[in-house]
Amino acid sequence: MIRKRVLVSGRVQGVYFRDTCRRVAEARGVAGWVRNLPDGRVEAVFEGGDEPVGALVTWAGEGPEWAQVTGVAVHDEPAEGITGFRIR
Repeated sequence: MIRKRVLVSGRVQGVYFRDTCRRVAEARGVAGWVRNLPDGRVEAVFEGGDEPVGALVTWAGEGPEWAQVTGVAVHDEPAEGITGFRIR
């Protein structure tokens, strides 16, 4: 099990980024959470197997069709064994 913290920049708020992220994560069995930050970025934590988490990180670099992602910072973290995926 791995855990990645992702910070996504660009036009990523107000474009259904968080809800779409939740649906994609749940479909892939990835646990974690996603939230808007005051500076306009979106922060997400993905936890699960290598392949599904990697797919979510790749998805975050594109986002939903209305998003315009200009940057993604990915940080490795120790897995915490969380379950479910929430919008914060």
